[in-house]
Amino acid sequence: MQVKKVLIIRFSSIGDIVLTSPVIRCIKKQLPHVELHYLTKKAFSILLESNPYIDKVHLMDGDLSKTLKELEAENFDFIIDLHNNLRTFRVKWHLAKPVGSLNKLNIRKWILVNLKINLLPDKHIVQRLIDTAKKIKVVDDGEGLDYFIPKKDELQLHDFPLTHMHGYAALVIGAQHATKKLPFEKLKELCEKVQVPFIVIGGKEDFQTGNELEKLFPFKVFNACGKFNLNQSASLIKQSKIVITHDTSMMHIAAAFKKKIHSYWGSTVPAFGMYPYFGSKAKYLSEYKNNSFLHEVKNLSCRPCSKIGFDKCPKGHFDCMMKQDFENLIKELPQAVR
Repeated sequence: MQVKKVLIIRFSSIGDIVLTSPVIRCIKKQLPHVELHYLTKKAFSILLESNPYIDKVHLMDGDLSKTLKELEAENFDFIIDLHNNLRTFRVKWHLAKPVGSLNKLNIRKWILVNLKINLLPDKHIVQRLIDTAKKIKVVDDGEGLDYFIPKKDELQLHDFPLTHMHGYAALVIGAQHATKKLPFEKLKELCEKVQVPFIVIGGKEDFQTGNELEKLFPFKVFNACGKFNLNQSASLIKQSKIVITHDTSMMHIAAAFKKKIHSYWGSTVPAFGMYPYFGSKAKYLSEYKNNSFLHEVKNLSCRPCSKIGFDKCPKGHFDCMMKQDFENLIKELPQAVR
């Protein structure tokens, strides 16, 4: 199929848009003549504005009808739908162009959550996203994820406390749902047991938790929650020595920078195909094979309890996070942050 203009659609959210970055790069590098456009919600424009592979970003701000008129005028040759919901169906139906759409495997995910039977393919979501471009002969280049920070948002050493200028561990405490987060008691336990500087990363909603940790460990913990924009928080991740995180967007940003990652999994599971992704090239598989450590409490009959998470543990015990063991991390951190 000969194409000159392609539209990629992904409306939200942060981590999911970061996971689409290989699709963007592969199309532009393998089809350099193609004019590449991207449609997302206005709230997520910061993720795309510095991407050199995108020619034009279309932002939806509530009124899809207005956006449809704008898109219709572009006369695309091919549409890649990486969201695949009712709203993107409306876009595809209106534009009436050839399409490659992501199969979200929702039935198989439901079976894993409710029946605890895993029928999901042993394939990362990134590779399934790239498969949507097969019709235009685009394949996975194996290079992993991208994240582009504009110069204005690159943090400098003088932005950090003196105690953290020579190296720190990024401790990501935010997540969209509570059952994906390590509880405060576990965060406190980790900070107590390791003598390394931590920068705590999260949104405004995580400020209080970060502040409590900073009060308890004033020379060890710097609370960055809610103090920086997304790109600046990504800069904190980029400059860290090691990243400790939940199943959340910052985990994927850390993977884009090829950081060593310890990820802690609660209500969700890596089997959904959303674990840290470093690329499928042989050099990346060998160079970064020891960069991702997935921590799960095994043999819990209640996991996974959701494909996205809950506001509180449905069983009340929250064993999937309360029983997390930090022994290996505690041994590694002092060497990692030197």
